[in-house]
Amino acid sequence: MAASNPNTRLEAFCDGVFAIALTLLIIDIKIPSTVEFSSSTELWLAIKHIMPSIFAFILSFFIIFITWVNHHNAFKMIDKSSVSFIYANGFLLLTVVFIPFPTSLVGEYILSDHSTPAVFLYTSIIAIQGIAWVLLSAASLKNDLAKSEKAIIQIKNNRKNGYFTFIVYSLLAIISFWFPQIIAIITTLTLIFWLYYGIKMKHE
Repeated sequence: MAASNPNTRLEAFCDGVFAIALTLLIIDIKIPSTVEFSSSTELWLAIKHIMPSIFAFILSFFIIFITWVNHHNAFKMIDKSSVSFIYANGFLLLTVVFIPFPTSLVGEYILSDHSTPAVFLYTSIIAIQGIAWVLLSAASLKNDLAKSEKAIIQIKNNRKNGYFTFIVYSLLAIISFWFPQIIAIITTLTLIFWLYYGIKMKHE
């Protein structure tokens, strides 16, 4: 009889957290029920008004989804657990569940004169998530959790990507104090890069 996976409960818990975070993204996107429309044109205008929120939702959805894919792959590379790994994983989940808050701010204020705090918080949480990946990878390596030598190489690559993410998004967060809308566009472009990178890696 095959040995049970010691990380089964942890993985199930993580999947639930990711699912809740994705669900929370959409809660704030709605047209107020108190608004009355006398024509379809007015409804279309109201929908147009919330388009920044819809865009922020889509952006954050894919950020969380990419994080889940990477998280799923990270757990496939280990067959044990440790206290430091569990806590590093909890820190990563903290960055995930925080994302809906800056997402709501970006959707509300990105086209206003008050967009700087929203963009700063948004890019900062992604930068902090990079640190979470570094800690998770370090815990995997330090406690010999990897299944194989190939897994060790991939975990080291995850750690390197974590450092890269922290540096890039920290710089973007700082620059957002002067050019918030431009940084929002650059953040979107980096998402496209990570999507392409992830799909490319899967086909190699």
